[in-house]
Amino acid sequence: MKRNSRQDYWLLAVGPVYFRCVTATISDGASPRCLIVDDDAQVRQVLSRVIATQGLSPVEASSGAEALAVLRRVGEIPVCISDIYMPEMDGVTFLREALQRYPDMAVVMLTGMAEVNTAVECLKLGALDYISKPVIIEEVRARLHKALEKRRLVLENRFYQQMLEMRVQELDRDNRSSLINGVQTLVQALEAKDAYTSGHSSRVSRYATQTAVQLGVADEVVEHIRLGGELHDIGKIGTREFVLNKPGPLTAEEFQHIMEHSALGEKILAPFLSQSPSVLRIVRSHHERIDGSGFPDALRGEQIPLEARIVAVVDAFDAMTTNRAYRPQLPVPRAIDELRRCAGVHFDARVVEAFLRAYDAGSQLPIT
Repeated sequence: MKRNSRQDYWLLAVGPVYFRCVTATISDGASPRCLIVDDDAQVRQVLSRVIATQGLSPVEASSGAEALAVLRRVGEIPVCISDIYMPEMDGVTFLREALQRYPDMAVVMLTGMAEVNTAVECLKLGALDYISKPVIIEEVRARLHKALEKRRLVLENRFYQQMLEMRVQELDRDNRSSLINGVQTLVQALEAKDAYTSGHSSRVSRYATQTAVQLGVADEVVEHIRLGGELHDIGKIGTREFVLNKPGPLTAEEFQHIMEHSALGEKILAPFLSQSPSVLRIVRSHHERIDGSGFPDALRGEQIPLEARIVAVVDAFDAMTTNRAYRPQLPVPRAIDELRRCAGVHFDARVVEAFLRAYDAGSQLPIT
């Protein structure tokens, strides 16, 4: 079919059927829109009238470039009928760019008999259907209905998939919350058995949270630090009780045994805190030291996660200012002096100062 005879061919296809079928006027814009892309004004006019009978409001464009401009101006349009061969920008290029911006738009291509291979290529690019020319009114209606139904099913399936994923996430959060609550209860029960460490994890959590706020840490991370502070010593569930409560110095074997609690704690929590890596980093690395002398990985400086550096400082402070089996508590000024003495060696100096700012240079310490 030669290009200059396309209009006559189109009118032959629709003929008097068109005039009998089209009785509705074009929508005032309240109904869903349909974008018609064709460089032939008469073809656009015919399609507009057909589309109006389907309860759609037609929007016309004479080229792919103009159609993209329309989409940029009005936003996504649910359905589009586009010719393939047009000047300035052809239908294939328009299809590719339009679906890149609006992947949910249902696109039906218009094609001549000699363009079927191109139409099939358009289907591979994301078009939902194509109409071969010459077309008839009922075929346009049927293909439009089919394209919109496909689009509806895709969006509906996506909605149900998203709802299912949200429900699974809610159940996962509920399950993880229940497990975490169980672990927190276990921590509290373990501490209640030991007068020396009773309330330690709760205080560390509160100290760490306030220190993190002073450092400008994001709210979500602050919450992870709060939880990490509460759970940081969970690995001590695997530490022999007589080692924890030994009143004198530890032997090399006993010290090696107690050092295992941080890695063990991470292992215990990892199955249900995989989505909270900050908590796991705290549990594993809160005994690391700036100079690399800590455990379990001998990390240095910035290699140590900030969350763990925060808990390291406040954990040491609480340990110093509470009675332990191996020594009596230190006065707060002595403990602060020790933190400052070790700043830059064992502890992050910035974290030490943030901790002291959080508690008015120590005047509000310790908390109970």
